[in-house]
Amino acid sequence: MSLPFRSAVSLLAGAMSLSLAVPALADPAQRPEVAAAAQKLQQQVVDWRRDFHQHPELSNREERTARVVAEELRRMGLDPKTGIAHHGVVAIIKGGRPGPRIALRADMDALPVTERTGLPFASKATAQFRGETVGVMHACGHDAHTGILLGVAQALVDMRATLPGEVMLVFQPAEEGPPVGEEGGASLMLAQGLFDGFKPEAVFGLHVFSTVPAGQIAVRSGPLMAASDRFSIKVVGRQTHGSRPWGGVDPIVAAADLVGTAQTIVSRRTDLAKLPAVVTFGAIKGGIRYNIIPDDVEMVGTIRTFDEGMRQKIFADLRNVSEHVAAAHGARVEAQVPDSEGNPPTVNDPALTAKMLPSLQAVVGAGNVFEPPLQMGAEDFSLYGQKAPALFFFVGATGAGIDPATAPGNHSPEFLLDEKALDVGFRALLQVSLDYLHGTTG
Repeated sequence: MSLPFRSAVSLLAGAMSLSLAVPALADPAQRPEVAAAAQKLQQQVVDWRRDFHQHPELSNREERTARVVAEELRRMGLDPKTGIAHHGVVAIIKGGRPGPRIALRADMDALPVTERTGLPFASKATAQFRGETVGVMHACGHDAHTGILLGVAQALVDMRATLPGEVMLVFQPAEEGPPVGEEGGASLMLAQGLFDGFKPEAVFGLHVFSTVPAGQIAVRSGPLMAASDRFSIKVVGRQTHGSRPWGGVDPIVAAADLVGTAQTIVSRRTDLAKLPAVVTFGAIKGGIRYNIIPDDVEMVGTIRTFDEGMRQKIFADLRNVSEHVAAAHGARVEAQVPDSEGNPPTVNDPALTAKMLPSLQAVVGAGNVFEPPLQMGAEDFSLYGQKAPALFFFVGATGAGIDPATAPGNHSPEFLLDEKALDVGFRALLQVSLDYLHGTTG
């Protein structure tokens, strides 16, 4: 993300989202039971998060994480269901009084990133990813999300006798996307009947974010995060000796030309005055030796959009560019654009957002809750929002004295979470839950 939240200007507030309500002169009150639970469970949430951080697991491989989560939920007296979408864990807290049904979601998977934070509990884990041995790190903060939701679960269980309604706890695997050829994440949980017997009135989720200062919350009504689609392109040439390029067809040169020309899809063919869009190549793999021109080059990347028409046009443009640039070099392509089912935009229900804004302000103060611009990052939380009104918000992760605009971002090997985010995230998710269940929101 190139712009800090505070300095970026959204030109789309009128067209794409409803502005957040003007804060009241006095901050809404934090629930006393939230403050008490935070004081009681703060260290436990930190301990859970550090344990998950030290033992990260890739998407669809969250075996230990799921086991620990299920064990903790059973210790709380709950009856979790496991093995949903491979390693998903779901439990329901039934309050002692009638009331609404809500769902709270946390993601559990980590990334193929080698950690460079120097933390005493830093990950030393490795795994296989796309045929290579890679480091594994919670470089996005899902360890924090899982620890926070476990803490909220414990707090809700402790007050279950007076709690109105029911709360579904969703510990989701594979938010970062399942490995190629596999299914997973929110789409598979829903396909396997997550909400079939429990239809929530509202779904809540959060994400720790490096570009938000610790102690602050960012929330936006309407579209918040982009749709995400993955593509793969294989440029097929003909292998030859590096000293005789005319003896074959060089897929490396063709691939380099393709990457450069593909940038014009966004810069020259997409109406960015309407909405932002991104086409990014994330990995290129071809060749094995310095003096051999290989048979082929494989490339993978991502497309981010907010509008379905723009999305489909970019798909078509990328296929067109790939085929014709390769042909100009005497090569051909095997293009899968997209190569899997992507995520739609993450959209916060305007009515729900306005209703819960006072709850977020109660936790950190109205002056520390602000509206961010549209984010090009994506979330499969968006799929829950297609089933029920949803609210997703960002919790500041970057500590005092560090510029959030230049701090190592989410997915960086140096992503460093200020653990104040755990306390804010816990309080915010618990406050939102209780206010909704008790019907005391704004």
